[in-house]
Order: sequence, then structure tokens, then C-alpha cells
Amino acid sequence: MGEVQPLPSHGFSPRPQLLATDMDGTLTHAGKFTPALLQGLEQLQSAGLPVMIVTGRSAGWVNGLAHYLPVAGAMAENGGIYFPPDGPPEPLVEIPDLVAHRQRLHEAFTQLQWRWPQLHESNDNRFRLTDWTFDLEGFTQADLDEMAQICQSLGWGFTYSTVQCHLFTVGQSKAAGLKRAIERHFAPVSTAEVLTVGDSPNDQSMFDPALFPQSVGVANVADYWPHLTYRPTYVTQAAEVAGFLELAEFLLQDF
Repeated sequence: MGEVQPLPSHGFSPRPQLLATDMDGTLTHAGKFTPALLQGLEQLQSAGLPVMIVTGRSAGWVNGLAHYLPVAGAMAENGGIYFPPDGPPEPLVEIPDLVAHRQRLHEAFTQLQWRWPQLHESNDNRFRLTDWTFDLEGFTQADLDEMAQICQSLGWGFTYSTVQCHLFTVGQSKAAGLKRAIERHFAPVSTAEVLTVGDSPNDQSMFDPALFPQSVGVANVADYWPHLTYRPTYVTQAAEVAGFLELAEFLLQDF
């Protein structure tokens, strides 16, 4: 699998001023939030370390999370839409005509269905604005690699997480959206002061050391290690939300 670095015994340098974290597989256990997660998020908030959720989930779902969880904001659709805790949602990608955009995404999805007739839209696809999703279950890595090639030939981006496959505008990513949200809402925090956290291929743009030099994967990122172009700098011992809480406890020692 290659060398995996545990959390640094000396702490992070520079000290993180923002924690930007994936949700599914990172903040969840078996797909659910836990009481321990809510307690951990509250402790981070009380300590003055803001947490931003950066997820591939739909705008419709994330709108609620941004207001009900103790977080400083939430980004949906892998960098498509940002929801500040107070104020209206903000687009993070330039899409002049959303209706036409969705139609083009549907056409690309239809072409994938010709190759894989068993493809099904995700349950939350109807609540999306900037991307298109379908269920991941039942596909091999070879299938996913072929899907990526087809999407590239059609002029679309493709990625996948622990739960879904995504079609989107080339250039849309968690990292690109995160940089825009930081500039708008967290200045003068620099990208070097942002600690990014994730577990799967749709998080790997946040693992790019040229963009975010401090990154952490929860232990289940090992499932995707050979398929990641960019890998997290550090990896927790525990998986899923237990790994996130391991990181939270580690960070709270310095606050």
C-alpha cells in the first residue's frame, strides 16, 4: 500500500485555523451520524476551531446540515454550492443556465446507460444543481476506470465516493470550491492553515500537497490507496467517524 504516516507526534505546523472535512465515510459510522460525532463537533466549535463540511451530497440535503450541525458552513456537490451558516447558498462554479446544464448531464448519463443498462440515478439526484449522480454498488474498478474514460471523451469530469458516482463540469472539485469558500468567508486564513480530511477518491483534490499541504485520511482511505493520484499526508488509526474523532481529540490538545 505504500508508506502511511500516522498523525504527527509534534502536532501540525502551522496550527490549523480551519478543518475542512468530507462527510460520508469520514463523519459517519455505517452511514449514520453518531452522538459522539455531535459532541466532537461541539467541542471543536467551543475551542474556536471552525469545521466546514465538504461533501459530494446534494444541495438539497446539505442545506439542512449547514443549519442544524455545529459547523461553520457546508459545501455540497463536490465544490458546486456553498452554504454559509447565515445567508443564502452561493454557487462555486459558473453555470449560466442550470436547466440546460442538467439536460446535458442527463444526456451524458444516458450514454453511460447504453454501456451499463443497470445504472440507476441516486436517490438524491433530483435535489442536485451542479452535478449528476448514480449508485456505485455493483461496479468493479475496471468499470469505474472505463466510466471515467467515457466521461472524459464526452467533456465531463467523473469521480466516485463510498456511496455514489458523480458527473460534473471539468474543473469542479472539492479543492477548487474550498479555495473559493475560504477566500470569501475565512480570510485571511491561508490554505496552509487548513487541515483537510477525507476517505475516498472524490476527496483526493483536497489531498494535493500543492493546494493543501496538511491533509488527513481516516483509516478506511486504505481501501482506495492504489487508486489515488494524491494521498493524504497523514492517516488515522481508526476508520470512519472514530478516525475523525481521533483527529479531533489530537487537535483539541493544542486549543
